[in-house]
Parts: sequence; structure tokens; C-alpha cells
Amino acid sequence: MTTSVAGVRWTAADIPDQTGRTAVVTGANSGLGYETCRALARHGARVVMAVRDKDKGRAAQDRLRAEAPPGEVVLERLDLGDLGSVRAFAATLLDAGTPVDVLVNNAGIGMPRRSLTAQGFESQFGVNHLGHFALTGLLLPLLRRRAGARVVTVSSDAYRGGSIHFDDLTGERSYRPATFYRQSKLANVLFGLELDRRLRAAAVPVASLLAHPGFASTNMPASGSGGLVGMALRIANALAQPAERGAWSQLCAATAPGVEGGQFFGPGGLAGTRGHPVLIRPVAKATDAQTAERLWQVSTNLTGILYEF
Repeated sequence: MTTSVAGVRWTAADIPDQTGRTAVVTGANSGLGYETCRALARHGARVVMAVRDKDKGRAAQDRLRAEAPPGEVVLERLDLGDLGSVRAFAATLLDAGTPVDVLVNNAGIGMPRRSLTAQGFESQFGVNHLGHFALTGLLLPLLRRRAGARVVTVSSDAYRGGSIHFDDLTGERSYRPATFYRQSKLANVLFGLELDRRLRAAAVPVASLLAHPGFASTNMPASGSGGLVGMALRIANALAQPAERGAWSQLCAATAPGVEGGQFFGPGGLAGTRGHPVLIRPVAKATDAQTAERLWQVSTNLTGILYEF
């Protein structure tokens, strides 16, 4: 089921003035992350670009400063595949003490050959879910300083086919790139909705929202599978809608007036693959409270991050 956003064919042009607001965007140097940063900066936000590769980040920062005045653009290194890097990034922001109005958990990897993160987690689960779980928990003190702050976790429509393999999270017994990608994207949705439940229960004035870009052109296929699978992804990527439009759903969740915690935004056209953002209803398994609670406890144990509600 889908519904429009207040009856409006929403685009980035509808973003309200962001002057005086700070946004943190992961995976900020390319694709959806870059377009999110550009749109926010164009509307006056102070944008913290969180990037794994500092050289690529600097090039993106220079380009952004030229394309998107007047917002301030800050560059910080963040490797979501290393919890030490996540802690260091969060410590930099916490030491600065600047409240965060929006955290966009955008970064992700898609369907690589099996590999492990610095702490030994399967890379897609580790980067796409656990890294963002840890980051959000660490930045919560800065988010709760701003009434109406938002956390936007970016998933994929592929979450519909996912399941959480609690008995084999590292893929040691059996690993298929697409299966573990779908697992990580389902984990994003379970996390975003469970975070919303916990924030509401604790009366913390921070909203947790979800978004997916539909079928958007990004650099994810280039960093994913090789061989025939990778080739097919790259061909399909060439047929997708531009990343600028793919970012509309997460930008809508991050900035549109009147949104509420627990809402999920995705494209409303061509079977959810492209178009203007609409509200969508998550599939039943993504709203299962028991699975979400179990995933939360597993994530807490694996990352060592305790949320202070």
C-alpha cells in the first residue's frame, strides 16, 4: 500500500530552508549520498560528509562546494566496516558538541564476494547494518539536543526477500551475495522501526524513519560482485533513474514537514522503482517485534553499543 506525501509530487526543490541545521550523511562522496549532501547544502544546511576514502572525499567536497553554496561542507573519515573508525568518527563530533538535526544512514555495499569486516562480521551485515547501528547509538546524545531531530536509515526494496540468518550471520556455512544483501537490507528496516518504538517509549524527541531509492543509478554495482553478476548489475544500473532522483525519498524523510517516526518512504512510480516519494507500508516480516528485538540484542552484543534513551 502506498500513499502520497501530502498529495504533493515531492522533489528536492520542496526542501525547506535548512539554515542553522546540521546533517550527517554516510557514504557521502558519491551516488545517493553525494546527491543528498548537495541538496541539503543548497538549502543552507551544514553538512558533515562521512566518507571511507579521504582522497575521494576531498574531491567530492570540492565539487560540492562549487555546486551547492551556501551551506558549509565538512569532511570526516568513517569506515563503517571498522567499529574503531565508527567510534573515532563519533568522538570527533561529540568533542565538537554541535547538535545533529539529521543523520542519514546512507552508505552501503552490495553483493560482494564473501569478506569480513575488521571485527570479523560478514561485510554486508557489518557495513550496512551493524556500522549504522553503532553510529546511531553513539550520536544519539547529539541528536536528542535538537527537538525534532531525525534518523533516516536507507534500505532497499530488496529487503522484501530478506530474512535474518541468526544461526549463520557471518555466512561461514553458506554464503550467497544476494541473500546476504537482502538480509542486511531487512536488518535496516527492522532496526529503523525498532528504534522508532524505543524512542517513543522513552519519550525521546527524535524520529526514526526509513527510505529506499527504488531503482537508482549508483556506484554500488562497481564495488559489488564480479563476473557475470557484476556485469548484469552494471548493465541494469545504466538503465536506472539518476541518483539525484533516487535520493528524493531519503531527502523527503529527512526534511519534509509533518513526517512522523516509523514512516517509510520510497518511489511511487513503476512498481516502486522510480518517481516521486510516497509513504509505503513495510511487509509483515519487517514489522515483527520479536525478530526486531532479537536483532537489537544481537547487534548490541556484537557492537558493544548501548543506547542511552
